[in-house]
Amino acid sequence: MIDLFSSHSQQYAEFRPTYPQILYDFIYSHVRSFEIAWDAGTGNGQAARVLSQRFKKVLATDISRKQLEQAFKKDSIFYSVAGEKTEFANDSIDLITVSQAIHWFDLDKFYLEVKRVAKPDALFAVWGYGLLRIDPAIDLLITDFYKNVVGPYWNKQRKLIDEAYQTIPFPFNEIKAPEFGPLVLTEELEMPCSEISLTWTIDQLEGYLTTWSAVQKYIQTNRVNPVKALINQIAPLWKGQSLPVNFPLFLRLGRVNPRKAT
Repeated sequence: MIDLFSSHSQQYAEFRPTYPQILYDFIYSHVRSFEIAWDAGTGNGQAARVLSQRFKKVLATDISRKQLEQAFKKDSIFYSVAGEKTEFANDSIDLITVSQAIHWFDLDKFYLEVKRVAKPDALFAVWGYGLLRIDPAIDLLITDFYKNVVGPYWNKQRKLIDEAYQTIPFPFNEIKAPEFGPLVLTEELEMPCSEISLTWTIDQLEGYLTTWSAVQKYIQTNRVNPVKALINQIAPLWKGQSLPVNFPLFLRLGRVNPRKAT
C-alpha cells in the first residue's frame, strides 16, 4: 500500500466527503450476518463509524498511524496499523469494505487475505467517488486544474478512480450494483444512489482540494499550494455563501466464498 495522506491527516478528516446512508443500506441488504466487519484502508474511520451502527465489532486498518489518530473512536471499533496482511482469524469476517482506497493496494496480496479471513458467504464491497461537479463554469476550471496543473503529480493508480473501479480485478461472485439512477432496495423503496450531494462554502472546497494527493506532491515539489490560484479564479463565479457540490459515486460488490449447495 502507498501512504500519501499522513502529512495532512487532520485536513483529510475535516474535508473529505461522507457517503450516503442508502449506499450502506444496499450493501447491508446482501449481508448474511452482522457479527464482524473489516474496513481496510479506513483512513479516519469514516466508513468504520457507520459500520459500527450495525455490526457488533468493526476491525479498521490503515498503514497511516496519523490517519488513525484522527479517527472516530468507539468501543466496538478496533483500529490497527496494517496493510494488505493482517493477524485476523481465518473464516471470521462477515463484510470486508474498502472506501476510496483500493487503488493504493497490492491487489494480489490483498485478495488472498480477503479470501483467508472471509466467512463462507461473506461480502466484499469497494466503492469510491469521482471528480466533483458544482457548476459548468466552475467545473471547467476544476477539470483543467485536475488534468493540466496537478495532472502530472497524480500517481498512476488514480486512473482506476477515473474508470470507476470497473477495470480492477474482481475475483468474487459479483452482485450487480445499482446504475447511476434509481436504486431499488425493495419494491416499495426507490432512492437515488448516483452521487454524494453536499453543500459547501468556497473555504470547504479549498480544504478538500488541498487534500488531493497530487496537490500534496505539487506542494512538496514546488513549495507553493496551487489551490490558492484556482480558488482565486473560482471566487468571482461563486454565487452566494454555499453551493451544491456533487461527486459521482460507484460501487462494486461481491460474494467472497459462496457456500456450495448441498
